[in-house]
Amino acid sequence: MTLTDSLLARCTFPAAGTAVELGVSGGADSVALAVLAVAAGCDATIVHVDHGLRVGSDAESGRVADVAARLGARFRSVRVDVGDGPDLEARARRARHDVLGASALLGHTLDDRAETILLHLLRGTGSAGFAALRPPDPRRPLLALRRAETVAVCAEAGIEPVEDPSNDDPRFTRNRIRHELLPLMDEISGRDTARSVTNAADLIAADAAVLDALAESLDPCDARELAAAPTPLASRALRAWLAPLHDGYAPDRAEIERVLGVARGDTRATELVGGGRVRRHRQRLSLDPVPVAPPDADRGHPSSDDVAT
Repeated sequence: MTLTDSLLARCTFPAAGTAVELGVSGGADSVALAVLAVAAGCDATIVHVDHGLRVGSDAESGRVADVAARLGARFRSVRVDVGDGPDLEARARRARHDVLGASALLGHTLDDRAETILLHLLRGTGSAGFAALRPPDPRRPLLALRRAETVAVCAEAGIEPVEDPSNDDPRFTRNRIRHELLPLMDEISGRDTARSVTNAADLIAADAAVLDALAESLDPCDARELAAAPTPLASRALRAWLAPLHDGYAPDRAEIERVLGVARGDTRATELVGGGRVRRHRQRLSLDPVPVAPPDADRGHPSSDDVAT
């Protein structure tokens, strides 16, 4: 039995013959995703998103096209214009997700999950942050695999993955977690920290799921009901209500506390980071859009951390 065959038992690909699109950058994780998807019998289309951030990025598209040809998969490449500057990771991720859509499969591993959880923790996450990339996830069939295993899959297939220099750039917090924090935690604990972090996250996420189910019974627009409910449940109901304003991510604690203040009668209204205003009228909360400023007005916008995956 090959390594690829043995790893398939730990993957969660759809049934053989299912048409899937795969987000493949050319790195080891995404190339292994393609190799394993084809081995699982999926009808695969490999999609490469070129952000145009590095000289020679078009050559990377060619290498991914070669991988697709070698595996007998269809291929398409899309060029997007991101441009260097603030929030580069978040902007590049949004552009990639816009191209891939909501159903494309991604090559995230257990190591990516651990890094994401620690990233959320550094930013002050609640329990929702510990549930990041929690398996089973239909878009991420490799979450039980380790990064070393995806590298081994590429080697077995005779495919040399693309080395993205941005993965070593210390400007990005995730890279410092990967290259500095996790190795130090391994050294201090004498354990596989990524495994420990994800195991702990599973326990926290299971408890959080119970609280989320209880919070579903609350009406997030009923000020009296929110004010009378335990704060953890009221907060969860509000996060679910406001998440669409934050591209699906949960609003931060400060914003939730401001909205709870409106529900409790501490204030009549509050502005939201994602745009809009929550106000109370006759014990009901409503979400109002913020008026559009005239063209010559000063358009400063509040910002918030983008805790992505």
